[in-house]
Amino acid sequence: METLLVECVQSNLRLFMHRNAIFLCERLCAEFPSELNLQLLASCYLHNNQAYCAYHILKGTQMAQSRYLFAISCFQMDLLREAEAALCPANEPNAEVPNGAAGHYLLGLIYRYTDRRESAVDHFMQALSIDPFLWVAYEELCILGAAEEANGVFGVAAALRFQQQNLHSEPSSRNLQTGSEDGSVPSSRTLGLDDTSLKQVKQLHGNNLRDIPGHPHGAVVAAGAAIQTANSGHNVSLYNTPSPVPVQLSGVAPPPLCRNVPPNLSTQGGEGSPRSTVNAVMQAPRRKFMDEGKLRKSLRSSSARAAYSQVSGRLFSDSAPRRSTRLAGEAAANSNSNAPQIGGNGTNHSSTKFLGTFRERDSSKVSSATFRSVTVRKGQSWATESLDEGRRPEALDDARSDNTATTSSTTSASGDDRSFERERTNMQMCGALTHGSRVTGGVLELLGLLRTLGEGYRLSCMYRCQEALEVYLKLSHRQYNTGWVLSQVGKAYFELVDYFEADRAFSLARRASPYTLEGMDIHSTVLFHLKEEMKLSYLAQELISTDRLSPQSWCAIGNCYSLQKDHETALKNFQRAVHLDSRFAYAHTLCGHEYTALEDYENGIKCYQSALRIDARHYNAWYGLGMVYLRQEKCEFAEHHFRKAFQINPRSSVLMCYLGMALHALKRNKEALEMMEKAILADKKNPLPMYQKANILLSLEKLDEALKVLEELKEYVPRESSVWALMGKIYKRLGMHEKAMFHFGLALDLKPSAADVATIKSAIEKLHVPEEIEDNL
Repeated sequence: METLLVECVQSNLRLFMHRNAIFLCERLCAEFPSELNLQLLASCYLHNNQAYCAYHILKGTQMAQSRYLFAISCFQMDLLREAEAALCPANEPNAEVPNGAAGHYLLGLIYRYTDRRESAVDHFMQALSIDPFLWVAYEELCILGAAEEANGVFGVAAALRFQQQNLHSEPSSRNLQTGSEDGSVPSSRTLGLDDTSLKQVKQLHGNNLRDIPGHPHGAVVAAGAAIQTANSGHNVSLYNTPSPVPVQLSGVAPPPLCRNVPPNLSTQGGEGSPRSTVNAVMQAPRRKFMDEGKLRKSLRSSSARAAYSQVSGRLFSDSAPRRSTRLAGEAAANSNSNAPQIGGNGTNHSSTKFLGTFRERDSSKVSSATFRSVTVRKGQSWATESLDEGRRPEALDDARSDNTATTSSTTSASGDDRSFERERTNMQMCGALTHGSRVTGGVLELLGLLRTLGEGYRLSCMYRCQEALEVYLKLSHRQYNTGWVLSQVGKAYFELVDYFEADRAFSLARRASPYTLEGMDIHSTVLFHLKEEMKLSYLAQELISTDRLSPQSWCAIGNCYSLQKDHETALKNFQRAVHLDSRFAYAHTLCGHEYTALEDYENGIKCYQSALRIDARHYNAWYGLGMVYLRQEKCEFAEHHFRKAFQINPRSSVLMCYLGMALHALKRNKEALEMMEKAILADKKNPLPMYQKANILLSLEKLDEALKVLEELKEYVPRESSVWALMGKIYKRLGMHEKAMFHFGLALDLKPSAADVATIKSAIEKLHVPEEIEDNL
């Protein structure tokens, strides 16, 4: 009953029937209370987004998996200290983190959100060293600004390390000797060929398969599995994991490993009764690569009885009547009266060699004579029978007849034996190389893809956006035109202040995967800067209809209202985004922007600080704090926060400009001019640094240079009223009142803001007032 309930729960989880899984798992825990069953119940609740239930179920448990699930529950409930204590118990300082790479990744997240950057980086690195395909760990390293180059993380060394960990994680047992008697032929492990036939047999027949009367094929497959278990013990590669299927009792065995079998090696087994199969054995055409001398040689082996059972049904299934038919018949008859036991300690490699070879070729067509040659005690499983220690198979009684074999037949058998061995070895080497190259090629190909994506993402997180775009262009057409890549391309253009290209990339991402909302918060900000009210409103409605519980959807709605200057409604929507995901740093920053627009600087500062607690490299929050302090005329604080933002994103023309403005406010005009020059070179399309440069030159009484800069600037932004107003101010200082009046008039015609209108009118009224008197007034 316990097994049935566990299977039902797991089946319901696979089918996303979470409520039914919870109900059945509660019955399971009530009937069979154990920590393993509690783990399953907690997993059901976690799948159903009920972390608090899993928390109470697993509190106080000690098993590694229980502690991991408990930590997951705590993390989702924002109980980070308890999650850390579960993964790293204080009373066991040297205990391993449960679940390897996943455990280290979770611990890294905990350290990141508790502001312990170095520890977080260390655990993310450990997670990647265990599993180089754990992309999210590399993503976190990029966000923290601590990622190595993708070539080092996803290189050949990672492929070798991954294969080592997964192909040789268990202690290696002695290899199957697949070569000739002198050991000159390499074994399957040396060639890199994994022993998947053992796993296939176990999955198809189970460990407790019993002999079924009247079924001619079940026993031999289980016998082969028992002999392979006793002799090989190979670690099974995870790349060849067969699909899980129920216990199979029909005559169909696992598919052969070696698919490229020459036509002369394919066999045709019977499907009738044991007696009809034996008759078919007597009348089939003769094999040319193995004669009765080889057969006698295999019979002399101390552990070859099971091998003979399989080989005799295979090799002579299509051979013509011959002198050895009496021998085959007597062997089958003797096997019924004197049933052998297959021992695990004394089995000869030659028998295993034949079993492994012919199982690979056509294990589904084994003659029923094999069934008659191997029997098991009633009520005892194959696994128990085959692994009895200290027992060796007895020699066949009919082996005495081998003494009559002639020297010529022995010589002929040796020649055929060698040719057969060469042919079989070539086939095995071919299969091993094909399999090994396929696995290695797959690993290297996947790592190559991750290497390109990782390098692009790393460069993007370092705000080297032009380089990131060039890396993304190296991707194949299919990979480039996916939602994730196009969103990253859109973010890169956004950071480059190329809003038209960013909008285009995000639109393509939306078309490629309309169900993916990642990056749509940035897309809404792009449309906000472009003042595309209609497109922004449409995007917000689309996102809400897709997922009302996504923070990106509410950010888009908030940007809609912010564009319409309805800052209070915008703030409410941004706060909804924060409530949906308290670790969404950008939503906190947008709340700060709205508080700043409402001149509620205290709450604005709190929102920016919340964003920085989540992501210390979120430069938008540093910039927001700088703007608040600049408006409050706390210039030293403003310069500190702008510089912090600039250190994170040293290629932003906007950040350079505001840092220069803070320096200018601190009367550090030389540094301010240098920063403005850098900002102009970083983005020649950005008019703000040129305007501020003219302001600084005006304060330094370099009026001609300032006028020259403004003359150049008005060609870029001819409808910017502030440019014309500043030119009027310079002409006034030069005593050119007519030109000053002309430029003040043009500035008013361009409909500036109400505050600017008042300033311009005041300057017109004082046009003929000397500067000295104006300053005193």
